[in-house]
Amino acid sequence: MSRMPSTLRSRLPSAEDPREAALRALASAAPLTVFRSLDGSPKGLTEADAAGRLHAVGDNHVDATPHTTPLARLRGTLGSPFVALLTGLGVVFVVVGDLRGSVTVGVMIVVSVGLRWWQQVRSDRAMRALRSLVTTTVTVRRRATDRHAAAEREIQVEDLVPGDVVVLAPGDVVPADLRVLTAHDLLIDQSALSGEALPVRKHLAADEPWPRTPHRRRAHEGTEIVELPSVCFAGTAVVGGSATTVVLTTGQGTYFGAMAREAGKRRPDSSLDSGVRAVGWTLIRFMLVMVPIVLVVNGTVTGNWAQAGLFAVAVAVGLTPEMLPVIVTTTLARGAMSLARRRVIVKRLDAIGDLGGMDVLCVDKTGTLTEDRVVFAHGITLDGELGEEPTTYAFLASHFQAVPHNRLDEAIADQVASGERLLIEAMVTKVDEIPFDHDRRRSAVVVRRHGEDPLLVVKGDPDDVLPHCTHARRSGDVVELTTTLRRQAHDVVAAYHAHGMRVLAIAAKHTPPRFHDYGPDDETDLVLVGFVGFVDPVKPTAAAAVRQLADHGVTVKVLTGDSPRVARRTCEQAGIEAGEIICGHDVEAAGDADLRALVARAGVFAKVNPHHKARIVAALRELGHTVGFVGDGVNDATALRAADVGICVDTATDVAKDAADLVLVDKDLTVLSRAVLDGRRTLANSMKYVKITAASNLGNVVSVLVAGAFLPFLPMLPIQLMVQNLLYDSAQLALPWDRVDEEYLRKPRRWDAAGLTRFMLTFGPLSSVFDVATFAVLWWTLDVDTPQQQALFQAGWFVEGLLSQILVVLVLRSRQTGFRWRPPSRPVLAASAAVVLTGLALPLSPLAGPLRLAPLPLGYFPWLLAILLVYVLAAQVVKARYIHRTGSWL
Repeated sequence: MSRMPSTLRSRLPSAEDPREAALRALASAAPLTVFRSLDGSPKGLTEADAAGRLHAVGDNHVDATPHTTPLARLRGTLGSPFVALLTGLGVVFVVVGDLRGSVTVGVMIVVSVGLRWWQQVRSDRAMRALRSLVTTTVTVRRRATDRHAAAEREIQVEDLVPGDVVVLAPGDVVPADLRVLTAHDLLIDQSALSGEALPVRKHLAADEPWPRTPHRRRAHEGTEIVELPSVCFAGTAVVGGSATTVVLTTGQGTYFGAMAREAGKRRPDSSLDSGVRAVGWTLIRFMLVMVPIVLVVNGTVTGNWAQAGLFAVAVAVGLTPEMLPVIVTTTLARGAMSLARRRVIVKRLDAIGDLGGMDVLCVDKTGTLTEDRVVFAHGITLDGELGEEPTTYAFLASHFQAVPHNRLDEAIADQVASGERLLIEAMVTKVDEIPFDHDRRRSAVVVRRHGEDPLLVVKGDPDDVLPHCTHARRSGDVVELTTTLRRQAHDVVAAYHAHGMRVLAIAAKHTPPRFHDYGPDDETDLVLVGFVGFVDPVKPTAAAAVRQLADHGVTVKVLTGDSPRVARRTCEQAGIEAGEIICGHDVEAAGDADLRALVARAGVFAKVNPHHKARIVAALRELGHTVGFVGDGVNDATALRAADVGICVDTATDVAKDAADLVLVDKDLTVLSRAVLDGRRTLANSMKYVKITAASNLGNVVSVLVAGAFLPFLPMLPIQLMVQNLLYDSAQLALPWDRVDEEYLRKPRRWDAAGLTRFMLTFGPLSSVFDVATFAVLWWTLDVDTPQQQALFQAGWFVEGLLSQILVVLVLRSRQTGFRWRPPSRPVLAASAAVVLTGLALPLSPLAGPLRLAPLPLGYFPWLLAILLVYVLAAQVVKARYIHRTGSWL
């Protein structure tokens, strides 16, 4: 089971964070109080003061994607337990004076570590190629000295310090956490932090008294930190309006910096990490048991403890799958290349194995299931019927507003043909505008058609527009908006909300001509024209992708900040069973045990924030699931780190990319469903090598143990075992290109240490039976029974052991038996044939002398053929019984 360390929960963003409390206090404080706390001035800092602060606090830079040094990468690749195992074996060879063996092991370690290191370098290069490196500046108000007047000038963002007065304009990226001093229609896109698709208005709340009363100060205490109306956060963008602000915090001290620090912390062990470690310890335990037994038994029987020591070394060599790190790394690298062809960048190589074991995928609704765009659906009358009049009025309200258009305005504009737009512009002129603000949650324009009185057109949230309406348009007439009709209007809005639509109310009224400006007080006695609806369309591929994931044992859970009604409708369209929907306040109130119960039964979580997402992921992992999480914002970094597989898209923030394990160039679940299968193929081919090789090596050890009790010489020298294993492993380098049974791909798979032990104890002794048969043929049939003939005896077992291991891989690599057996891929067959021919030729080659092998007589080969044939048939029978008894395979 892969469990989430309890320490993670303490690292999640918390409202109790002192820095957050300080930020909330400054957000509520009067501007003069803010300047006093920052030791600043509304006139701006002096250049000398700014330089001193820059020296004290450092550059305004958030290292969201820290550069990893080659040494740090090398340390990461050396962390494998198999590398430690090989290193220990190399030390043994050095102690016993076997230089060739120690060099051979050293080469394998270098190859394994080098492959992993190179894959990390390639992924880092791909990631950096996705990022655009630009130099940005910011407009500040500074003074040369206290005696000089303040002047606005541009400086590098890195030179910004707390206390600087910053001027914001449309198109600016907010360079630090800023407190608003003055603002004019300031609209900020903070979707990277909050996930909110639409821009939000930031303001000083000038209607509140200065200094704020304690009651006003408490008003912000229950607000999400990113929703503070007077604070602009680093990493967000100005889409409209202007403002004068003061810098509160810079660099790593910003909210953005805090999220980046979470992304940079060490990630908890994934399911693959735990599985690989368990497999490594299983092999080590076998070695710790078998090596002393061989040493004691052989030393006691022969009285030659030096030879017994060599036997013990032979056992260590026989049990160690020397090329395991190379094979596994090659298989994972092959998987990474396959995913790259599917436009998936693999940042952490082991994540491919976690992808194969993933059984829960947590996704956001916006941009993953939906297209992340606002599309105009239609106009709606008071009676809930489709109508053109609300659309026309909505176009007037959007087209003639001066503030920048948001996505809803753009969607409305797209519905009007260019010819009709020109006609409206020719016939209608703008008189005035009442801009949108978050207190009123509506906006208005005043227009005049030639020869008519001014027309006030209001659009906004139905809950804020309907209370200001006294009449309504119905069937071409203006009627009183009675209680019954008002209830009907609310029912229409609720019905469209239930279908996952965003709805705006449209109202209007004629006003007498005037010379003074219009204001919010004029938004009374309105006539309800109707409503306009918008949708974020579900991707055409979403339902098919969800179905494919479900067919392969992956449950999709939706974690969204949207309302439960919108989430439910989207899930219905995407083919996800919504069932019980858990809201963010339920997650907030639940303890760890209660939360585990909630996440076990619920598939959709609505109105959740980043803290909730990370807790949900942690709870799922504590239940034993292998969890994938798809996120793209700064606010998703903690959950990306907490998941077994963190996944983001190439358009995500740098913080999200740094926290993720996989980067999707195309944000499409279909790509991810195919990547899951690639992960399982990679895991399948890795497990083929691990299990079959470990069983064969255990068989070799048992054979050595049996032979050591009866033979007056070693059945095989340590160097011969090493070369045999190397030849065998060379053939297995083709396994990453092998075919995988369809049944294996149908459900999540993990590294299974318990299954490895059972597999080894079943097929290891089976191979020993035929090794002992080979010993008998050599000893009694071919009369190879003296220490002087040990080179011939060792050559006989060398060839039989190598060929039997190669053949048993071809038999055991697939679950199928008999006529349903799937043949291996051509690369596997070619590599196996090449190694078989090499093994047969080696006793006749010039290398036979250094390896102490003797040429085999022709009478040996019919016996060899018979032993191998019976072994293959026996392996098929035992495989069928093993599958029937355990219900599982590799």
